[in-house]
Amino acid sequence: MNVNSRTLFQLFKYIVYAFLAMNIYWFFVEEHAAAALQFAGGVDFSNVVEAYAATLDTFAWVVLLLLFELETYVLEDRHFTKPVVTSLHTLRALCYVTITLMVVGYIDNLLFVRDTLPLAGISDLCALPPGEWSWAATLDEYVAITAANCSALSDAGSFLQYRDLPAIVDSAGSTEIVRLAWVDVINAIVWLLVVIVLEIDVRLQERNRYEGVALIASQAMKLVLYSTLLLAAVYWGVKGDFVDFWDAFLWLVAFVFIELNVFEWRQEENAELAAATPR
Repeated sequence: MNVNSRTLFQLFKYIVYAFLAMNIYWFFVEEHAAAALQFAGGVDFSNVVEAYAATLDTFAWVVLLLLFELETYVLEDRHFTKPVVTSLHTLRALCYVTITLMVVGYIDNLLFVRDTLPLAGISDLCALPPGEWSWAATLDEYVAITAANCSALSDAGSFLQYRDLPAIVDSAGSTEIVRLAWVDVINAIVWLLVVIVLEIDVRLQERNRYEGVALIASQAMKLVLYSTLLLAAVYWGVKGDFVDFWDAFLWLVAFVFIELNVFEWRQEENAELAAATPR
């Protein structure tokens, strides 16, 4: 790779990272709008994880991604002083704690959207008092039910209400929302497994032991994990959830970059060992 193409490659990489950072804002906008309805009394410390799971999750992931970029590409061996290593490990530990808490947040959200009750006595949305109820358009997206839109939202004859929330959905819509919530949970758990495997890869590479069985096992596990993440992205794309699809696609691209960093690092280490070995 010549200098110009390598520079373009790095520029493309950091543009992808920048887009991922921007997604923190987009998830915040989406979840803030939903939180206004889900938490009418306001979001406090006890429910901030449930209310802003995607926002906090994305923030922690962006920080973790940048830490991996520093360790696998930007920093050289001479930069890994004790204060630097301690700082990297501390930040990484905080990110892992946050990501694990966000998995709990996605599970809480799944339990919430599964908790519905039949809305008795209502067979037509237009019979509801205008402005008092909201329609669950999809996961974490609600639309105020008005006289202008009530007839267009659903032609079902029965509806469900989310417990303790003035939000309504029909049976088909509830099924789709629960499926999307399940995909969120699965996606979050699989990504956590990806970084655990990648963390092991980096530690093994630091000790020049990322070879043989360890390398084959890592590649096999990541093939399954990345395939699962790709299926989740495709599912979001098919269901028209562009924000989640775009976010998932960018994360896959970003971690391809990290994998390439590790591969290049391994190649350089092997070349140095070969050059230092007496013939």
